[in-house]
Amino acid sequence: MLTALALILFAVELQIPSPVPIPGVKLGLANIITVYAVYRYRWYEVAAIVLVRLVLGALFSGILTALLYSLMGSALCLVGMLVLRRVIDERHLWMASVFGALLHNTGQMAVALLLLRTPSLLLYFPFLLVSGCIAGAFTGLCAQLILPRIEKAIKRGG
Repeated sequence: MLTALALILFAVELQIPSPVPIPGVKLGLANIITVYAVYRYRWYEVAAIVLVRLVLGALFSGILTALLYSLMGSALCLVGMLVLRRVIDERHLWMASVFGALLHNTGQMAVALLLLRTPSLLLYFPFLLVSGCIAGAFTGLCAQLILPRIEKAIKRGG
């Protein structure tokens, strides 16, 4: 169910024009589900949700070239957030989301540097980090606000 919700959010975001003309900058609405799952499920369950979402999202959107970037960014983000959940409680999970977004951007930049071998890409990195902080705070706050509602829906059975 969480993977389906993440895919729906991903599809909705594809329909929203980017407010910033910088490639790779987006809100990452599907990460609302990831942030929630990190604080509620085991690491391998969250990893499965993220992996299935990434693969199906790439297939549905037709943007298969972005899959490698997304896989590396998401892996780094997930590991970082799983560590951070031990330090940052769920009342402040938006902070874990910000750090996760920064790690995601770092992973994407690492892949770009390895594949493209263009060191000048590092000039682009500060813009990604700033946008990552903003997007991470937004998705983290959304997850923090909907967490109680999701819990109530699960307890009611749907």
